[in-house]
Amino acid sequence: MTLQVLPYDLTICKIKELSQADLSKEIFFVGKTDEELSLVCRTEDVPAETEERDDGWRAIRFAGKLDLSLTGIMSKLSWVLAAYSVEIAPIATFNTDYVLVKAEKLDLALRVLKDEDYRIEKL
Repeated sequence: MTLQVLPYDLTICKIKELSQADLSKEIFFVGKTDEELSLVCRTEDVPAETEERDDGWRAIRFAGKLDLSLTGIMSKLSWVLAAYSVEIAPIATFNTDYVLVKAEKLDLALRVLKDEDYRIEKL
């Protein structure tokens, strides 16, 4: 399986309203539940006012479109990384899955995944 490393730093943050985010910027992911509104975006595009934020994330994407009926893909990857104490924040979209890892553990994550026969492409 091929994984692609996105070339920019990301921040996970919590905001009160979506209007706080500049939607003309590239928004990576928005998650809304009955408890919160979260945003993952490039660090330089974080809204001025956030309730909480966690900087220093990088994204690894599964290359290509994944069939929604596939099972165990994220489970295997997260298990492999957990064995090396690499924290993750998974994100699923309709087409594919992403795994966010802390920037300081990106090289370790990529080395471990390569050892597990994942192909790595840096974008």
